[in-house]
Amino acid sequence: MDVDIWSDIACPWCYIGKRRFEAALADFEHRDDVRVTWRSFELDPEAPHEHEGDRAARLAEKYGMTIEQAHQAGRRITDVAAGEDLDFRFDISRSGSTFDAHRVVHLAAEHGLQDAMKERLLRAYFTEGELVSDDDTLVRLAVGVGLAEDEARELLAGERYAEEVRDDERLAGQLGIRAVPTFVVDRAFGVSGAEPPEALLGLLRQGWEARGLQPAAAGAESRGLDG
Repeated sequence: MDVDIWSDIACPWCYIGKRRFEAALADFEHRDDVRVTWRSFELDPEAPHEHEGDRAARLAEKYGMTIEQAHQAGRRITDVAAGEDLDFRFDISRSGSTFDAHRVVHLAAEHGLQDAMKERLLRAYFTEGELVSDDDTLVRLAVGVGLAEDEARELLAGERYAEEVRDDERLAGQLGIRAVPTFVVDRAFGVSGAEPPEALLGLLRQGWEARGLQPAAAGAESRGLDG
């Protein structure tokens, strides 16, 4: 059974959702028969190499809230993350384009290291204050999970996997995915959001029970695929 997960490295709920999905998968009776693929999704495709200025002020302007409300929102999500044993450090976070980071995730998939690369990037972004649009940072993180330094540098110097990232994003649009994380089982059932593990476990069981009974196509009965 295939599970495609659309997410962004700069999305806090995507990191929380990853932990909750892992908990659901651990309890799934057929977990050894599940193939998970991380799909690219940029929350801000026009993001610069690095955003300048105060993060809370930027979010306040983007979402029409006060700076204090932005700080409160950050504290709330930090508390939720802590409940999943994640240490969010918005006070040191550096944000920018995630396009190249998604390309590195595709490279890692070629070597069977996609999940490890995704995890490493999320931790670097949310806990360690790393700038995941920086080439040297990406190479160091890639080498840390087992990728070859020469291959990672060659990737970042060119356009390799750029089209695959865009293909993931185009497919998200075709499936009506407008928010991340979104979990899709066999292209037939899906849910958007960092749902509790029991809800994600229910999605996995629904997909398993429907194997061979539902067409794996956009527009099939689903929960959350329309955004």
